[in-house]
Amino acid sequence: MAIKIDKDTCIGCGACVGVCPVSALSMEADKAVCDDDTCIDCGACVATCPVQAISE
Repeated sequence: MAIKIDKDTCIGCGACVGVCPVSALSMEADKAVCDDDTCIDCGACVATCPVQAISE
């Protein structure tokens, strides 16, 4: 199960992209997006997001 990103809360800082060990996250239109097929649900991005826009 991949993570969920609240697009309304995401501030587009990219912190999550930098900590993803499998490069499942990227930025599109200044918002984080997750490739569900690549995500291993490790939670690194959840812990890193400064505005709690990502959940498992």
